[in-house]
Amino acid sequence: MKKFFVIAIVTMFLSSCGVGTYSYSSGLENKCGLSFVAEKEVPLNVTVDDQSYDINAVKLKKYRTDRKIKQTTQNTIALEPGKHEIKVVMNGSEVLSKTIFVSGNEAKIIEL
Repeated sequence: MKKFFVIAIVTMFLSSCGVGTYSYSSGLENKCGLSFVAEKEVPLNVTVDDQSYDINAVKLKKYRTDRKIKQTTQNTIALEPGKHEIKVVMNGSEVLSKTIFVSGNEAKIIEL
């Protein structure tokens, strides 16, 4: 009987060693990115929902279909998720005008 009490007390001490309950929540910022690629790196004037941006296109590498584009402030526009009207002017002429939809945390790449 003495062994039973010792085992019960040891089990109780070992099972109650937790320091406390921790709660942790995290998430990603709900922003989207819009990047442009072209045959060579060229300056672009992009208008998104009547707001103008001056950015550079990233050079297109045809040998890599699964390419990852490093997104910087020089080549990427941060957007809110949803539907957007975009117009791209390259070398003084409009090369693209379309409506796009971007979902949360999506990086959309547009080839020119």
